[in-house]
Amino acid sequence: MTFEGYIVLAVVFIMIIALAKEIMRPGLIFFSAAVILMATGIINDKETLAGFSNKGMVTIGILFLVSEGVRQSGILNRLAQTYLPRKRGKMVFLIPRIMLPVSVLSAFLNNTPVVIIFAPIIKKWTEKLNLSSKKFLIPLSFATILGGMCTLIGTSTNLVVHGLIIENGYEGFSMFELGKVGIFVAVLGTIYMSIAGNKLLPGEKILFNQKSSTEYKDYYYDIIIPKNSSLIGLDIKNGRLKELKNLLVRCINRDGNIIETQKGGFSIKANDKMLVAGKSDRLNYILANNNVSLKGVDLVKDFPKKDLKQYEAVIAPRFPGVGKTIPEFNFFEHYQAVVIAIHRNGERITSNIDKLKLKPGDNLVLLTTEKFIQNWGESKIFYLTSFIRDYKTTGTFWKKWLAFIILLIMIIGTTLGKFISSPGGINFDMFYFSAIAAVLLVWMKIMPHQKYTKAISWDILITIACAFAISKAMQNSGAAEGIARATINFARAFGPIGVLAALYLITSIFTEIITNNAAAALVFPIALSAAQQMGIDPKPFFVTIAIAASASFSTPIGYQTNLIVQAIGNYKFTDYLKIGLPLNLLAFILSLLLIPYFWSF
Repeated sequence: MTFEGYIVLAVVFIMIIALAKEIMRPGLIFFSAAVILMATGIINDKETLAGFSNKGMVTIGILFLVSEGVRQSGILNRLAQTYLPRKRGKMVFLIPRIMLPVSVLSAFLNNTPVVIIFAPIIKKWTEKLNLSSKKFLIPLSFATILGGMCTLIGTSTNLVVHGLIIENGYEGFSMFELGKVGIFVAVLGTIYMSIAGNKLLPGEKILFNQKSSTEYKDYYYDIIIPKNSSLIGLDIKNGRLKELKNLLVRCINRDGNIIETQKGGFSIKANDKMLVAGKSDRLNYILANNNVSLKGVDLVKDFPKKDLKQYEAVIAPRFPGVGKTIPEFNFFEHYQAVVIAIHRNGERITSNIDKLKLKPGDNLVLLTTEKFIQNWGESKIFYLTSFIRDYKTTGTFWKKWLAFIILLIMIIGTTLGKFISSPGGINFDMFYFSAIAAVLLVWMKIMPHQKYTKAISWDILITIACAFAISKAMQNSGAAEGIARATINFARAFGPIGVLAALYLITSIFTEIITNNAAAALVFPIALSAAQQMGIDPKPFFVTIAIAASASFSTPIGYQTNLIVQAIGNYKFTDYLKIGLPLNLLAFILSLLLIPYFWSF
């Protein structure tokens, strides 16, 4: 390997550490790395900027607009409310009822808006049926990932690999080509989640013969016992107090000491802070009860109690208060909302939250009015804003179906476009039809033209564009060739299949640590160089990268939808490891069997 190759490897190594530690936004980290490589002469200015004009990257930006238009139409809300079961049933039947339709939608739409719309609807649905939402939110995220593997436009990662293939002079993927493997992985993944989910997912186990009489508690409230409360001196027995109707007392915080109340009897004292669990309708009951005071209610004393609601808002990377505490950022002044708790890594934090620095992915439990949703529900500073009431559908009837028809035309056009010859040299490809679809959605006023820039995740686009430059630097410097040679030597005994397995594992590890798009772009030049050194068709390796980069099930940080449901579902890191690692293994084995079968070396 050349000296330049070692420079590239050093830059990539530092970049991976920076991404893992979240020192800056991924786009800035990748841009910084690309500038360093340009400054050292490993890539020139044209190669640095080439990714910004890549058709695949531009297509991803346009598809953000298409997904936003479909979301604004309200068709997804209507679909979710239509297909969700009306009655409780066996877990093996409930999971597919959610996963299969979501997988189909995610094969053609950006995964993030699908999860943002479906998560609060599913959470409300589980409350109505007295089920634990923890049993269904991880399957929701996994369903979007599995569906995204099946088509060219199912995930931005597929388009990144597609763009890199074309840039290097090979024929890219067709619309459903990846589905030869993706559909099998999606079906097997759904079957696995249906069978293993009840046991491995957290939350109350759903028994086959269990009826809807279970009183499941999914919402938590922090209350304080004032000095004049008539509850003082009363006993809590096994977490129950008849004066607090339909509420379960989880614990008492008394002078900094935590008292678990699930077993035994405990007497209530003045100034006790209690964590109680109940259903969503208990908020109004607590607010109307003069014997208890909801934490944070003093700050919203000027708001009518009947207007107060409990909201959940997941912080996105664009949130301006990242890295600051709630008082430093002056959260109430910005949003007229009180933070009463923070969910982080499966832990509900209520004490000393004023000293906690806010991070992307934090789920803030807020006390505020409906104006919060009106002002910030469409904002990109929150991944998700859900409020505890029946989810209303948006958009008129004609907007819903017009958006659906435009999406259908885009899919059909992209699929059949390669069979249409054009005398003018027009390529009837994904870019062509997605651009037309985006413009139609704006012209028909399905997507507000004033907000079109907000629909695009610019950080993802910058990350992808700069990843192309880093990929080029790995090729120019010989770093890709050196790593490829080492990979071949390591897997030589197993031939191309061994190299394919090694590439899958490298990509899979990268995608769990850094972003899936970055993982695909970093491993691509290694795969290309390995195929060239072995004198074989690189297409099986390219498919491997696309599948492995999407198969992110073992951590919440590997895929954005995993991070979103972690916050709203209050999952722990180990919850993903327990249910996701076997699914990663199944996807790996299935890929090793199917990829060489459909794409010969």
